[in-house]
Amino acid sequence: MTQSYAGKVVVVTGANSGIGETVAVQFEQAGAKVFGVARRKEALEAARAKHPLVSWLLADVAQASQINAALEAAVKEAGRLDVLVNNAGTFALGSVEQSAEQMIRSLFESNVFGLVFSTQAALAALKASKGTIVNISSAAGHKPIPGGSIYAATKAAVESLTRSWALELASSGVRVNAIAPGPTETPVFEKIGLPAEMVPEVKKEFVKQVPLGRIASTDEVARWVLQVADPSVTWLTGQVLSIDGGMSLT
Repeated sequence: MTQSYAGKVVVVTGANSGIGETVAVQFEQAGAKVFGVARRKEALEAARAKHPLVSWLLADVAQASQINAALEAAVKEAGRLDVLVNNAGTFALGSVEQSAEQMIRSLFESNVFGLVFSTQAALAALKASKGTIVNISSAAGHKPIPGGSIYAATKAAVESLTRSWALELASSGVRVNAIAPGPTETPVFEKIGLPAEMVPEVKKEFVKQVPLGRIASTDEVARWVLQVADPSVTWLTGQVLSIDGGMSLT
């Protein structure tokens, strides 16, 4: 991989697994100084052992004080910040009747509040470097998802924030875009509380909605995060790029 990010500093939230983990590794391989943010200490320690070239920060993005401290530490250590990848988030399914208060609050706190708090914490440094923000949305952000309306609503909020921030921050030279993946092979399917034997069936149901007929790898999604954030891409802002095998078309 070319060292297109040599000298650049990148923060990736939710970097200990799934898409965030692959994004962090690909940025590091491209020459960036990468800080990965994880919410749980045990997850952070496991990620540090697996990816020692990434610097790791412990913070819950839904707690403004924690992510403020983490971003302050990263900028103090590295001297700058060029890219923020807002990847941290949670996933849960349930009809509106089945959606308990705690699930609703958890989804919005992580997927929306956390994204806002992380962006606020990074903004001064990003303005100084004329950097870029890449938000991780989902095909659900712009496609009706019966049985997943609360999650979909949080991702619709992510896409709305992306477009509004692109306008707000354009005069500061900060670009803001989003990547909206379709079904992707990550541990999320095992974390949503389904019995293990049901996971393959849930994946099959998602695949039925994808014209290309399969689930993506995290590599296929992560490469587009790097493309959108690339310093040479100077004329792209306010866009939501669907990396979903055509799912948005169905």
